[in-house]
Amino acid sequence: MKIYTKTGDKGLTSLIGGTRVPKHHLRIESYGTVDELNSYIGLIRYQDIAEAHRVILKEVQDRLFTIGASLASDPDKSKMKIPDLHDEDIELLEKEIDRMDNELPALRHFILPGGSNAVSFCHIARCVCRRAERLSVQLGENSFVEEKVVIYLNRLSDYLFTLSRKVGNEQQIAESVWIPRV
Repeated sequence: MKIYTKTGDKGLTSLIGGTRVPKHHLRIESYGTVDELNSYIGLIRYQDIAEAHRVILKEVQDRLFTIGASLASDPDKSKMKIPDLHDEDIELLEKEIDRMDNELPALRHFILPGGSNAVSFCHIARCVCRRAERLSVQLGENSFVEEKVVIYLNRLSDYLFTLSRKVGNEQQIAESVWIPRV
């Protein structure tokens, strides 16, 4: 299998199911943003973080491939069996959020992103995740998007925020709180 096919040289690409669409199509933007998010998750995994976080992030990367496949499928034409999300995937994120949150000081202010590379990458991933969520919601207004995709992305952004706080706490980095000028 060659890496380059030349079939996209005129600005079109194929969805799973064979439908050709412009590379700027909202479905392409949606799964492309999920792919970008997955790359940032990979970057976080190899920072100075606890092994337990790496294990969860590997699971997240796997689920993001599942989401990418779902978003890359033409809902009207694809006959291919696509992996799907399960309630347990969302529950894993919720359990991890709760576990980390119970070990952190109460959140009383907005947190300014930063503190270390690992913390900053968590915040960048959170922002990309929110963008993926917004694009998926927009796509779902006119085309089928699996409901669990949006729920997972929503929960994942909360997980990444909590992970940023937990990693900073483990690295003994004080949170930089936002105190608005009034």
